[in-house]
Amino acid sequence: MDLPRILLLEDDPAIADTVVFALRREGFAVEHHLLCRAADEAARRHPPDAAVLDVGLPDGSGLALCQRWRSDARLGALPVMMLTARAEEIDRVVALETGADDYLTKPFSPRELVARLRALLRRSRGVAAAPAGLVLDRPAQRVLFGGEPLPLTRLEYGLMAALLQAPGRIRSREALLAEVWGQASEANDRTVDTHIKTLRAKLRACRADLDPIVTHRGMGYALEWPRGPAADEGGR
Repeated sequence: MDLPRILLLEDDPAIADTVVFALRREGFAVEHHLLCRAADEAARRHPPDAAVLDVGLPDGSGLALCQRWRSDARLGALPVMMLTARAEEIDRVVALETGADDYLTKPFSPRELVARLRALLRRSRGVAAAPAGLVLDRPAQRVLFGGEPLPLTRLEYGLMAALLQAPGRIRSREALLAEVWGQASEANDRTVDTHIKTLRAKLRACRADLDPIVTHRGMGYALEWPRGPAADEGGR
């Protein structure tokens, strides 16, 4: 059996050595890079099973790299853990909204890092059940309902995947634009609204009451099920 492959982006030699030793001892294969460019090239050449990224690197930011991957067809579902000394709440929020799956602050316990990484891999390798019987099948990059794949475009799948990753969590239009369309896109808030509208129509075509996408005025969208009677009737 092939060992799980982890890409590590960390420019501090002492921290990198600690992480590499801990992961290899637990049965992972680790590829370590010091710079964003090298890590990006390696991931695109041979996508790993998961990535552990520092935030501040000599040639850029691990957060920016994670955000670029989220708009890439091959790397969009790659499990990413941020490893950084930035411990403020706003830093964690920004990282998670950018597309990171987990966030571990320095100093850290190597045992905790390994445990969190195993949890990320378990979630990414299976299928994730979601509200309303929707299922996110990340390896196949599709969304199932009643065991059948929904007829989604690439962008509609990206939106559903972003919402399904954290049911109940409000995702701003800005975060969805960055994650699904990418920073270089000329898409805007209206683009997100239009695609959400088509998503709702496709969900209702499967079942008339299948309507779990809720608009939170001035904030964004969330996947919530079941809907309460006071949910946004005017934001549809």
